[in-house]
Amino acid sequence: MSQLKPLLLLCACLSWHALASTVHLRRANDRTGRCTYTFTVPSPQETSCPDPGQSGSTVQELQREQSSQRAELGVLTTRLGLLEKLVDQLHGGQGVSAQALQTELEALRKEKAQREAQASRAEASYRDLLREKAALEEEKRRLEREKDGLGKSLEASGQEVARLRQSQCPQAREAPAQDAQSGTRQVSRWDTEGVRYQELKSELAEVPAARQFPEATSLHKSPDGSDSECGDLVWVGEPVTFHKAENIAGKYGVWMRDPEPKAPYTSETTWRVNTVSTDIRQVFEYNDMDQFMKGYPAKVHVLPRSMESTGAVVYRGSLYYQRRKSRILAKYDLKTESISVQKELPGAGYHGQFPYSWGGYTDIDLAVDETGLWAIYSTDKAKGTIVLAKLDAGTLEVLQTWETILRKQSVANAFMICGTLYTVNSYSSPDAVVNFAYDTNTGVSRQLNIPFENRYRYNSMIDYNPTEKKIFAWDNFNMVLYDIRLSKM
Repeated sequence: MSQLKPLLLLCACLSWHALASTVHLRRANDRTGRCTYTFTVPSPQETSCPDPGQSGSTVQELQREQSSQRAELGVLTTRLGLLEKLVDQLHGGQGVSAQALQTELEALRKEKAQREAQASRAEASYRDLLREKAALEEEKRRLEREKDGLGKSLEASGQEVARLRQSQCPQAREAPAQDAQSGTRQVSRWDTEGVRYQELKSELAEVPAARQFPEATSLHKSPDGSDSECGDLVWVGEPVTFHKAENIAGKYGVWMRDPEPKAPYTSETTWRVNTVSTDIRQVFEYNDMDQFMKGYPAKVHVLPRSMESTGAVVYRGSLYYQRRKSRILAKYDLKTESISVQKELPGAGYHGQFPYSWGGYTDIDLAVDETGLWAIYSTDKAKGTIVLAKLDAGTLEVLQTWETILRKQSVANAFMICGTLYTVNSYSSPDAVVNFAYDTNTGVSRQLNIPFENRYRYNSMIDYNPTEKKIFAWDNFNMVLYDIRLSKM
């Protein structure tokens, strides 16, 4: 109401100012002698005063108008009171409303932060996907280049086959031609002539590689002609190709034979695993090398736990391998088709922590030699240098460990012979060498320079078979063997 009074006073002043020009004020004494003031105001509507009858109706109309104005004034007064109460409520509840607003503001800020974090993660995922896409596209282009190169090489091989039929190998003209696109190379066992020539000659003559393989003596002849069970590695022969993988899943892999087979398996039984996959479970079993060469497995095992990389071995009727994304080793009984033992390799790096230089999650590489089962790996404690562990083949318990001075990621691959670790310096160079040896019997390390050919320029698996006295390898889709020589002990 305190705000309404000045407004009414202002209105009165304005009204007075508007009427001042027509109002007449008179001062005179009344009958008793008292001074009185009177004023006259002209009617804005009437030019003359009506008669008494008309005056009564006019008075009544004015009274009705006054009553209406009073009613309107009452309504205005009521509304003004409500407004004043509302203002008082707003002023009195300012603290509560501010607190509520502050709480709501904090909630909105938290939600904004969460949305920004989600957006950041989404952007990071998108960038990762773009990088993976670019890497896959580059791999695709590389494979297409390799495919073109292989096509040209195949064409050249076909021309050389035709030339040899006409000139150097007349005895093979009646032999049926092999399918040039099969990718399988049957290789002669003679080392006196060029390997490429021998491969082509054996194709033309249809000399089955399965006959050559079992004939390899389990004991090599040392340089002086005497037999030797164990010794130092002094020579690695040229690679002999026995099979080529049929699809991209076989670019990397592992193939092996059991040096100490158990029934129903024999020294002829061969196993193969393609390792280009995020879920490696299939193990192909071949009864003999003829079957292996043709690519028709007698059986396919499906592992209950997926495998990591190319470090698996077959030994005494079981497949030993590293489980995917873990340091757990598994022993899979090939006869019962079940995992009989699982054991963690203490402290071992896994899934890309300490791989070989070619990558492929080769953190734990299992190996077999004349002395038994080994694990080649590294640990945080060893700071990436190669650690050797001798394993109990039955329980997978660690019997003894050795720590070398060579970083695992500086070499392309490694294998064991007679308790000695050997490493290869490159997985892609055709002029690679076996460059390092560590003898667990003496603890002595030494540098080597033994030529080791990566014929197909991407060697992802190298393992020694102590019974065959040969090195098994998987070189860029191709399954190859190397003859070796050991010095006399």
